[in-house]
Amino acid sequence: MSGQLMPCNPTEISSLFLFEKLSPEQLGRLCSEGRVERFEPGPVYTEGDPATCFYVMVEGTVVLYRRVGGDDVEVSRTSQRGVYAGAMQAYLGDQVPQVYNNSMRVTEPTRFFVLPAESFSNIMREWFPMAAHLLEGLFFGSKNTQRAIGQRERLLALGSLSAGLTHELNNPAAAAVRATATLRERVAKMRHKLAVIASGAYDAEALTRLIEIQERTAELVAKAPTLSPLEASDREDDLTDWLDDHGIQEGWRIAPTFVQAGLDVDWLEQVAAAVDEDTLPGAMGWLNYTVETELLMDEIDDSTNRISHLVDAAKQYSQLDRAPYRVVDVHELLDSTLLMLSGKIGQRIEVVKDYDRALPAIPAYPAELNQVWTNLVDNAVFAVNSAGGEGTLTVRTAREGDRLLVEFRDTGPGIPPDVRGRIFDPFFTTKPVGEGTGLGLDISWRIVVNKHHGSLHVESVPGDTRFQVLLPLTAPDPESTPDPETAEEPV
Repeated sequence: MSGQLMPCNPTEISSLFLFEKLSPEQLGRLCSEGRVERFEPGPVYTEGDPATCFYVMVEGTVVLYRRVGGDDVEVSRTSQRGVYAGAMQAYLGDQVPQVYNNSMRVTEPTRFFVLPAESFSNIMREWFPMAAHLLEGLFFGSKNTQRAIGQRERLLALGSLSAGLTHELNNPAAAAVRATATLRERVAKMRHKLAVIASGAYDAEALTRLIEIQERTAELVAKAPTLSPLEASDREDDLTDWLDDHGIQEGWRIAPTFVQAGLDVDWLEQVAAAVDEDTLPGAMGWLNYTVETELLMDEIDDSTNRISHLVDAAKQYSQLDRAPYRVVDVHELLDSTLLMLSGKIGQRIEVVKDYDRALPAIPAYPAELNQVWTNLVDNAVFAVNSAGGEGTLTVRTAREGDRLLVEFRDTGPGIPPDVRGRIFDPFFTTKPVGEGTGLGLDISWRIVVNKHHGSLHVESVPGDTRFQVLLPLTAPDPESTPDPETAEEPV
């Protein structure tokens, strides 16, 4: 947009804080290469357009905006003389895209000193060569440092997740190995029993009844009820007494297995009625092996299912073999993240899931959202641990207008008011040296705000800290969204 050209007065230009130390010759060059323009209320330049000019406000009011989704979000409003915006990185040349990183409007007639980007670049390099080199090094050094530490942050998170996943996988895997070894032993004993049967110890009719009882017992194992510890203890006593009364050796050893399988005294009476007294001890031994093999196979099935569930959760968390941008259920992402981090959360922190399951799926980058959840859960766990290690982590979802809320609430000591405004700044951390890079929340903010057009903020008092992520229920074309790693902050 062009404004009304006005005379450039070196004396007035020198009253702006950027130019107050310049010589008369330098001020003269500014006025000869630049110009003063007066803009009526409205837009001055638009985000994403080629950055052709550097603007310094002489008088008036400016408002800076950033494009978030389909809306312009105001990030700054000021009437302070000398504030500047526009082609601020012109001195970097073609090393970075030379486009406006925000949009500027004026709300009243406003005068600017306007310097073409090429002149601004030349003047910076001629008048302040050392400063230009320092600024260039600071710009790229900060980018490289942020990228390197960001990669380190992800590697640390990956290491923590890998350790937790290994721990979680070890338990069911070890259980399956133990159950398999025991099952092999029981099957060997059953083969021995078959040898006894083959020797003619049982007649055909008794053998038929035993096989029928075995089948019915296997069906009962699959339908075994869950008993309280007191109920299980009472039933074990009853079964032990019955087995002792009927001359079954080591009834105390068999009774717990029968109770776990859901067998009771009435069932044993039915077995006793189906076989003669001489056959009963062998029948009980045969049933014991049957029950044990069924229970062991159930244990192996449960363990392998748990392993499969963990692997599925890991795939869900990492989003392997999935489109990077798709419609997702945030509850699936939250569940997979909490499962992956369960080893780090530990037993002393209670996890409460307060989900609104009626919420619709939303278009998102699920792998990036999982990174956000990881960072926020990690911070919550650190906060609770710093307060003694016992507390509660509540993950809540809800609908707020046309946005979906995901809230992480912890019972830690809270965030002091004097640092609350800095927690999203790159490299700022409240963790001890070596335990935090200060990029977790910065990365999370960029993913939520820049890439998903949402918002991320915190509310905190001692014992109640809440990080709230608000995501739009609908989103524009993902190709139009900026990369969170390269998006610039508003100036």
